Amino acid sequence: MNLKLEVAAAGRGGWFSRRDAIVAGYSDADLRRHVASGRWVRLTRGAYAERGAAVEEMPSWERAVWLHLRTARAVYHRLHGRAVVSHQSALLLHGVRVSELDLRRVHVTRLLGAGRSDRAVCQHAARPSVDVVCEMDGVRTTYAARAVVETVRATSYPVAVSVVDQTLRLRVATPEQLADALTPFAGRGGIRQATRAVEFGDGRAESVGESWLRVALADFGFPPPLPQAEIRDEYGVLVARVDFLFERYGVIVEFDGAVKYGEGGRAALIAEKVSLRSGGGLCHR
Repeated sequence: MNLKLEVAAAGRGGWFSRRDAIVAGYSDADLRRHVASGRWVRLTRGAYAERGAAVEEMPSWERAVWLHLRTARAVYHRLHGRAVVSHQSALLLHGVRVSELDLRRVHVTRLLGAGRSDRAVCQHAARPSVDVVCEMDGVRTTYAARAVVETVRATSYPVAVSVVDQTLRLRVATPEQLADALTPFAGRGGIRQATRAVEFGDGRAESVGESWLRVALADFGFPPPLPQAEIRDEYGVLVARVDFLFERYGVIVEFDGAVKYGEGGRAALIAEKVSLRSGGGLCHR
């Protein structure tokens, strides 16, 4: 990619149009050749992005997010203001990224006229009407709380809780905003699940796994544990911060294991277990 096209792509948020490429000195034959070689990827009609080595080395989920964000921006541009980015596509733009979300299609909600969905784009009617929008880097989206409700009406319950937890943790929306966003969807499909997830949500969950574990513990009838609890010794010195604490029973539950400790993870894990057990705690992972 030459400098002129690089600047054009940066200005659009990581993608470029066919016209951008032509103006930068590339031909249609160049476009076809670069796509065939895998150097460039076609996002949607007339829109492209350059894959670099860093993209190829990403885990599959991160690569899917990279691709989806650029496709969403390109689709929004193609629709010329007739729609806003919505549902999980809006969530990604707001920074909420839960790995179990379906990113196979970009989701938009039409503001004007009818639209046709296809394999790459799902166009939703504005029901309920879209009265408030956000704009980020030139792309208009449904506001974050609505995007959460739009999304979690159609996911599994554990995924719904993961979305709500991460939204709260990142402070993308408040509990009150999420509760208010439920009201316009009253009586619509999936609203009971969305309401349940919003009521159960807790921004202290630090990973999708912790969110799923909270759901599983509740399903098994356990009382709500204290998330991210600090364990201190008799002198008030911090011994550990644990994922969940059932304080009444002296039981600690950890989800992440050695992964959360990085370098020297196993040694740190063993040291922590010794400290916790010496303090009388029963630790489960």
